[in-house]
Amino acid sequence: MDAAQRATQRVSMTDVARRAGVSQKTVSRVVNHEPHVADGVRARVQAVIDELGFRPNAAARALVTRRNQRIGVVTMGTALYGPTSILQGVDAALRGTGYHLSVARTQGDGVADLQAAIDELVAQDVAGLVLSEPIDLGHPELRLPGGLPVLTFDSPTTADDPAGATGSGTTDPARPDELVLGADELAGARAATEHLLALGHRTVHHVAGTAGWSATARRIAGWRRALADAGIGAPPVLHGDWSPRSGYEATTELLRRAGTPVTGTPVTAVFAANDHMAIGAIRAVERAGLRVPHDVSIVGFDDAPEAEYLSTSLTTVRQDFAEVTRLAVHRLLRAVEGRPAAERNRLVPTRLVVRESTAPPPGSTPARAPDDAPGNAPDDTSERPS
Repeated sequence: MDAAQRATQRVSMTDVARRAGVSQKTVSRVVNHEPHVADGVRARVQAVIDELGFRPNAAARALVTRRNQRIGVVTMGTALYGPTSILQGVDAALRGTGYHLSVARTQGDGVADLQAAIDELVAQDVAGLVLSEPIDLGHPELRLPGGLPVLTFDSPTTADDPAGATGSGTTDPARPDELVLGADELAGARAATEHLLALGHRTVHHVAGTAGWSATARRIAGWRRALADAGIGAPPVLHGDWSPRSGYEATTELLRRAGTPVTGTPVTAVFAANDHMAIGAIRAVERAGLRVPHDVSIVGFDDAPEAEYLSTSLTTVRQDFAEVTRLAVHRLLRAVEGRPAAERNRLVPTRLVVRESTAPPPGSTPARAPDDAPGNAPDDTSERPS
């Protein structure tokens, strides 16, 4: 069958079987990731599938596997960079897998709203469920069907974080069918803070995200830990809502409370919990008649696309949403297809990206070079064998 024929005629399982010299049952086993197929035969059939552009019929496959070929995603009705990036990443990771995306958006920020979105997807008989809701709502309270694989985007608690930044105090997911995968936000926040201290800043102020979000709690925990390790008491936290305006308002208040270099009690370093609030913080510093980074250094979190292209490019903590979602969806589909991963939770390293918005405070000499900041993880976050 040539390219012109494939363009006008759907490739069937019979076509694949004929070209590969195997039975239709063997092709079906390869397509559905079933055992009892020799590695050489599986590779030959897969090569023919790729050559002919065969795509299994979702309805027929559901009948054979007794599963709906849909993955449900519960997400916020928001345009925030993090939740939007996760949703886009899940969608991209599912392409070409034979699975399709069903999205339910929460209408509020309570457990009842999250449960309603879950019920909507469960009613569609989804094969697996993704909870990308970033608010710590006490997931053990949720009603979920037994045997339904669930993926939660979060930072699983590790031995380095025994109490858990959100108070969970556990290193395991809450449910036997749950997988947890996320960026190491605690280490990223710690690296950001240690970078500023290494430059010679006497303390680091923090503009945190919305209270009640697990991301907020973990970034606060990393910031506090870095200060504690340096023997520095943590200043009061100011909360924003992840928006540039909230970062501007919080930093304006911070400068008002603590003073400026003019009044003798300077704020010289600010760690904002995301890049958008950091952008607002930069504006607040400039409106106060100060300069970034000459008077005040600012670090963000996420490495949003615009961070590199500001007039003063932003030092930030990069979390690779595409890689996190790729690894997460890989694990979820293994669970859906009866091939559970060896690890049920995983932290993906973050990386400190040093740009122009950080520098030593006036008249200070850094204790060590910025590149030595702990937690500055390498770019390699490739999948380990499961």
